[in-house]
Amino acid sequence: MSYRLTKIYTKKGDDGTTSLDARNRVSKDSTRVEVVGTIDELNSMIGLILAFDVTNSQIKISLQQIQQDLFNLGGELCPPHHPVISAEKISQLELWIDEWNATLPPLKEFILPGGNPKSATCHLARTICRRAERILVTLHSEETLNPEILRYVNRLSDVLFVAARMLAKESKSEEILWDHKKQ
Repeated sequence: MSYRLTKIYTKKGDDGTTSLDARNRVSKDSTRVEVVGTIDELNSMIGLILAFDVTNSQIKISLQQIQQDLFNLGGELCPPHHPVISAEKISQLELWIDEWNATLPPLKEFILPGGNPKSATCHLARTICRRAERILVTLHSEETLNPEILRYVNRLSDVLFVAARMLAKESKSEEILWDHKKQ
């Protein structure tokens, strides 16, 4: 199915509603609209990471694939709900986590977000991902969702954490560890 955006504004949303399918309008403050918007925000933040010219080709290709997945996930959340997030997508995320994490020093403390602009932005994407996950859980309590979506978003935050560490390592930025003794 091909879509062409010829008119950007329709004025139909001026009353605080939006359309997630061709037949029904819903309030823009509904849980579904909130989660779709947060997934879109996450996708945009990943785009910002990529705009920093990620030189690690594994991370770059992976983040580009994740952007495609997130756009498809947003579509899956809109009626008529065609499942696109599968166990295979989650396995791919886990593979990336395992491969990248094997190249990093083991953690003995929590890391404070930062390091360099790419790494810090990746940490910010991770926190947006966690917010998306919380909203998805709320939506799932209201109606049944494809359980793979919850697993995918949960695993994605781990991917973004490890990617942030990789991006810090790539630029030789020191990871700042949380010091539990500092009060």
